Amino acid sequence: MKAEKLGDVSVYTVAGAETARPLPEWLARRRKRSLKTNSEYQNRVELLQDFEFEEASQCIRVSEDGDWIMSTGTYKPQMHVHYTPHLSLSFARHTTSLNTTFRLLSSDYTKSLHLQSDRSLEFHTKGGCHYATRIPRYGRDLVYDRHSTEALIPSVGLDAEGSGEVFRMNLELGRFMKSYQIDVGRDDSVETGLQGGINVGSVNTGAIAEDSHNLLAFGTSVGTVEFWDPRSKSRVAIIGGQEEITALDFNPTGLSIATGTSTGLVKIFDLRSPVPLFHKDQGNGFPIKELIHLTTASQEKKILSADKKTIKIWAEDDGKHWTSVEPLVDINSVAWCKGSGMILTANEGRAQHSFLIPQLGPAPRWCSFLDNMVEEMAEEVQTTTYDNYKFCTLPDLKSLGLDHLIGKSNLLRPYMHGYFVASKFYDQAKLIANPYAWEEERAKRVKEKVDKERASRIRGNKKVKINQKLVDKLLKRQENRAQVDTNAGLLGDDRFGKLFEDEEFVVDENSREFQVLNPSTKIDPNSGATNKPAVESPAEEDTDMDGSDESEDEIVPQRKLKDVVEMRVSSSNAGSGRHFKDTTLGSRAQIAVRSSKTRPGEVVGEQSMSFVPERKKKQNNQDVPEQQTTKDRRKSDARRSASGNTFRQM
Repeated sequence: MKAEKLGDVSVYTVAGAETARPLPEWLARRRKRSLKTNSEYQNRVELLQDFEFEEASQCIRVSEDGDWIMSTGTYKPQMHVHYTPHLSLSFARHTTSLNTTFRLLSSDYTKSLHLQSDRSLEFHTKGGCHYATRIPRYGRDLVYDRHSTEALIPSVGLDAEGSGEVFRMNLELGRFMKSYQIDVGRDDSVETGLQGGINVGSVNTGAIAEDSHNLLAFGTSVGTVEFWDPRSKSRVAIIGGQEEITALDFNPTGLSIATGTSTGLVKIFDLRSPVPLFHKDQGNGFPIKELIHLTTASQEKKILSADKKTIKIWAEDDGKHWTSVEPLVDINSVAWCKGSGMILTANEGRAQHSFLIPQLGPAPRWCSFLDNMVEEMAEEVQTTTYDNYKFCTLPDLKSLGLDHLIGKSNLLRPYMHGYFVASKFYDQAKLIANPYAWEEERAKRVKEKVDKERASRIRGNKKVKINQKLVDKLLKRQENRAQVDTNAGLLGDDRFGKLFEDEEFVVDENSREFQVLNPSTKIDPNSGATNKPAVESPAEEDTDMDGSDESEDEIVPQRKLKDVVEMRVSSSNAGSGRHFKDTTLGSRAQIAVRSSKTRPGEVVGEQSMSFVPERKKKQNNQDVPEQQTTKDRRKSDARRSASGNTFRQM
C-alpha cells in the first residue's frame, strides 16, 4: 500500500491506478506476466476482486448494511455489484445507455433506481431490469424520499409556465405526481412551453434531511437553494447566491446544510439564517461533485468535499483543513463506508480507488485485516522522517560552498554536529561545485561492477601436508583456464596421493636437479626461500596457460654437470682488458651517473667511431713483407672493430 502523510493524518491507498493514463490491454497483460517474479507485486493488496471497469466508472454507492457495493461505468455501459464479505464481484449487468446516477432503495442491492442518460428511469431487482420509463426532459440528479416513496428527479429546462421542474414519481402508486416548480430564471429567446435555449436554467442537484425533519433542498443554475416541505408540497424558504449550485448535503442534525458551487467554493448555511457561517475554497476552480458529512472515531464532525481533482476533508465548525487525497485520475463520484475510515471512488480510468484513513475510523469489518497492516506500515514510516534531507557536517558545507548560509537562512537546519539540507538543494549545490560529478559517479559504478565480478570468481584453496607450492601452482593453472576444481587432475588422482602426504616425496628446491629444471627460480642460500622474477618470459607464460609443459617441480633424472656453462655478452672494447658483469640496465645507468669524469677515448652508453678520409697512397710491395699472411695481418691490425660480436674476432 502506498502511504502518504499530511500533518498528523496518514492516508493509505489500498487500491487504485498507478498511472493517469491506462495501459493498452495487450501491454497490461505483458507487464503483468513480467511482474510474476517481482516481490513487491506479489505482496500487493487486492482489496476487491475485479474492482474496475474497462474504460471508466461513473457512480458508486454502499448499501446500508455495508455488505454490498454497487458501481456503474463504461464501456460497455454496465453495473458491478460486489459482495464485501467474500471480497469478490457478485455479478455484472449491462444496460443499453450510460448511467448518470442511481440510488439504492433497499438496505441491500436487491432494489435500485437508475437515471440513464437517454431520459429513462430503470428499476432493477436482483433478477434484472424490472421496469423502465422515460421522463419528459433530461435529469441531472436523483433523490429518494422514503416517507412518501417518491423518486425526485431534478431536470433541465422549463415547463409550460416557465419554471424549472423536479419530477415526482410515486413508486407506491406507480405514476408521476405534480412536479415541484423551481425558479430557475426566464428564457425570453423561445416561446413558452418549450424546453428553452442553450443557456436555459436547470435544477442541478437535490438533497433530503432523511435523518431529521425530512426537508427537501434543490440547488439551481442561478445560484439559489430552495427548501420544500414534502408534506405540504410547498416552498418554505430560499437562500440566494450568484454561483451555480452543483452539490448539496444536510447535516445529520438537520440544522445546517453544505452547498458546493461550480467554481469550487463550499459554503455552510444555518437554516435559520440566510448568511453563510463560513466558506471554504477547494482551490482547483472545478465544480464540486460530492459533499458528505463525516464523523470520525473520536466523534469529531468533518465535511468531505470533492471535485474532479482532489478530495478534501476539513472541520465543520471552523473549516480547518484536516487532510486531502489527490488521485492520479479524475474523480466522478465518492462513497464513504459509514462508521469506518474507508473511502471509495468512481473515477476516470480502469481501476477504481479505495483509500483508508485510520484517524477517520477503523477499517470496515469485511477488511479488518487492514488495521494490522496499517500498524506495521506506521512503524516503518516513523523511521523515514528525513528521507528528503541530507545530513552535512561543516567540512561538507565548505566543500560545497554553502558555509556562508549558516545562521542566515532556513535552508540549513542545525542538528547535533551538522546541518540538514534539502535533498534537491544539496544535489544542485553539489552539481555546481563539481560539474564532473556524473562522470565520477559513472566511473565509480563501473569500478564497483568490475570489482564485484572479480570477487565472484571462484578461487581454489586446498591445504596439504607437503608440497603446498606445487598445489598452489596447479590451482593457478586451473584458474587461468576458468575451471577451478580442487579434486581434478593431479590433485584428485589417488595414485599421486603420497606426493602431498608422504615426506619422502618432498621437493627439495635446493637440489641441483630442481635448479636445472627451474632456472628462473632463485633460492636464497641463507633462508632457502624461493623468489621468482616479477616478469616472466612469454614462453613461460604460454606454458602455464596451456598446461602442455611439464611441471617445473617434477624431478627428472639428469646427468650431473661438472662445469657451469655461463654466457656473457661483451662489447667491442672488451679487448681493452676491462671485465663487465652481466648486470641489468638500471645498474649500468647508476654506475654511469656516479662516474663524474671519463677518460679520453672512453665510450659510455653507446658505441661511436670517427675517421678522416684520406687519399689512397700507393704502397710499395717492399714495405709489406712477403711472408706475412692474411691471418697475421688480421691479428696485427690495431683498428677497432665495428662489430660487438666477440666470436667474430676469434
